[in-house]
Amino acid sequence: MSTPGLRDRVRGCLLGGAVGDALGAPVEFLRLHEIRARFGPDGIRDFAPAYGRVGAITDDTQMTLFTAEGLLLAWRRGALRGICHPPSMMHAAYLDWLRTQGEAPAFAAPGIGGLARLPEMNSRRAPGNTCLSALLAATRLGEPARNDSKGCGGVMRVAPCGLFPTHPGTPEEAFRLGCEAAALTHGHVSGILPAGHFAATIAGLRAGVPLGPALAAADAVLAGREGAAETEAALAAARALAARGRPSAEALETLGGGWVAEEALAIAVACALVAEDFADGVRLAANHSGDSDSTAAMVGNLLGALWGEAAIPAAWLEVLELRAEIGALADALAGAATGALDPEVAEFRWRGDGEADGRR
Repeated sequence: MSTPGLRDRVRGCLLGGAVGDALGAPVEFLRLHEIRARFGPDGIRDFAPAYGRVGAITDDTQMTLFTAEGLLLAWRRGALRGICHPPSMMHAAYLDWLRTQGEAPAFAAPGIGGLARLPEMNSRRAPGNTCLSALLAATRLGEPARNDSKGCGGVMRVAPCGLFPTHPGTPEEAFRLGCEAAALTHGHVSGILPAGHFAATIAGLRAGVPLGPALAAADAVLAGREGAAETEAALAAARALAARGRPSAEALETLGGGWVAEEALAIAVACALVAEDFADGVRLAANHSGDSDSTAAMVGNLLGALWGEAAIPAAWLEVLELRAEIGALADALAGAATGALDPEVAEFRWRGDGEADGRR
């Protein structure tokens, strides 16, 4: 396999996350014995129907796409006005997502982008209660959440923070941005720091750094931060498990269920470290008694950024919901990073043909 370029890594990250999400969606709320009873002793290995179709995404991918759209619009504002506060633009994008879930923000936040117009986004796919309640309670853009949740709803959506054009391959900036994104809905330090670590790792992979060194660079940024012990312990457990070879599903469950952020990060890291290929990694991450779609999505983000879009099985991409729109967002992020995307646009529209379209 040839070495992927920046655009291929960005596309691989976003499309890979969506593919992992779609693989895990049918088994998200099943125990391991229920997964095996339904799909056989090896568990789920291929897409199965969820939310009325095969290849359906969940709230994980919905919120990841809104993260990407918010960051793109923040980049545009910074390029044109010289001022930019990415957390506020991500927050505005999340409020767009909130509206697609049939909920109304507490204050008159304007809609900002085109994603909210897509019918597939206006569908409730088991949205996280913390994300909903925090966004409903917000009184201004960029305001951190006032709760003590460390649910995985913060970490599972921040891969675009590692792809953001202003800090290619810079783990410190990606870490900060990932933490800021998660803090909009999750107030516990262990709901925030894993998001920073994940975004920093993605930033390294985007820059072409191998997985091990990318994780080590993210570790270095995490080290010494107040409240980091829980996240560091989860990462240490993940590495120890991976060092013993490919774990069984039962062994993977010793890292937790992935319902909270540090556990989701640990499962994703362990599965990515032992993955033989993209399909192997996401299958391992989907087959456990926990948040299967979130952990498989995160592994998909990691391996897609590591190996590029070509590593993702074509049969899965062919039926993936919103494949063209996800590709359009990825191309826009890559274009912003390389200067190929013109910031002199009033909004980004996603035509559904796989190309980003900026219109006045």
